[in-house]
Amino acid sequence: MNLHEYQSKTILKQYGVAVPEGALAHTEEEAVKIAEYLQGATGTDKFVVKAQVHAGGRGKGGGVKVARSVEEVRQAAGQIIGMRLVTPQTSAVGKLVKKVYVEQNIYYPGPSDPAEIYMSILLNRQKGFTILMYSPRGGMDIEKVAEETPELIFIEEIDPKIGLQAFQARKVAFNLKLKDEAFKNMVRFVTGICKAYEGSDASLIEVNPVFKTSDNKILAADAKMVIDNNALFRHPEIAIMRDYDEEDPIEVEASRHDLNYVKLNGNVGCMVNGAGLAMATMDIIKLSGGDPANFLDVGGSASAKRVEEGFRIILRDPAVKAILVNIFGGIVRCDRVAQGIVDACHNIGTIEVPIIVRLQGTNAMEGKKLIDESGLKVHSAVTLEDAARLVTTVLS
Repeated sequence: MNLHEYQSKTILKQYGVAVPEGALAHTEEEAVKIAEYLQGATGTDKFVVKAQVHAGGRGKGGGVKVARSVEEVRQAAGQIIGMRLVTPQTSAVGKLVKKVYVEQNIYYPGPSDPAEIYMSILLNRQKGFTILMYSPRGGMDIEKVAEETPELIFIEEIDPKIGLQAFQARKVAFNLKLKDEAFKNMVRFVTGICKAYEGSDASLIEVNPVFKTSDNKILAADAKMVIDNNALFRHPEIAIMRDYDEEDPIEVEASRHDLNYVKLNGNVGCMVNGAGLAMATMDIIKLSGGDPANFLDVGGSASAKRVEEGFRIILRDPAVKAILVNIFGGIVRCDRVAQGIVDACHNIGTIEVPIIVRLQGTNAMEGKKLIDESGLKVHSAVTLEDAARLVTTVLS
């Protein structure tokens, strides 16, 4: 589950990670009140107004603006709220901005030079270790830094059995060439961010930039967190942060019915029971000249109700020109699945796109007979080759 910047900073702060003072606003008036509060609480007369959407590169699209007065905060909020923000990580349509985060501007004069640092934590699945990746070149595309100056990318491997060690946190500060108060603050920052990663069951934390202020504070100027969906039952306080407006509405609907659905950009919808079989089905669709329009796993039980909801979700995609149902009857009998498909087609009504059903496993032939005798516009197949041939036929 993706979190907004303001949500990520709230969690990081709970684990002792220093963040700039700020608050969320849905209107210009709320943004002004926040700026006035920050002015009194921190003494700042400069602010940053940031669009809150699930996409990176917000500044490049005009979604981050520096305001040098409370009135400029009002203007910036008015420009950002309601805009369609297009970034390198959105579609050409962009994302509708409904809220902004107003925080103090931490670029202020002091005894030392400020610095922007990149830092992220994620899992190395091959080694089973947590990776802390960091670079003194923050505030820009880390991919470009890795390509052009790989020597400026540092990695610290953390054994999850023992966690971050004190010497590792000090090593990070040393490699970043920090000294004195900045060194100590970076050690605290690294310790806190690692605790946040483990404590919140995150699969990714990215802070770009980690900002060293001119008076040697270490702050999370930006923050992105992704929480492992499988761990949300342990974190109801995080689960309620889910922003459905930022997700694909079809995927949201599928999750309500416990269906594993991912929208793709193809023309053949697929409904399968089992993730491995789903991957093989998408390969068959590609080999037959089509492109998968989705990944949809209805699970091992594949009940009639699940099948019907699966059809409804697939048909919400106007790009779908055919549907391939590929079911292996292991836990569930194929004839029961076939009856569910027939019932679903009757309940939904007229389905304009052709449907190909491939059943294999327990009572596969009985299931094929039910499909063939249903009187519906459904093509049955027994082998993967039959299914591929039928996909080719209906798309031609």
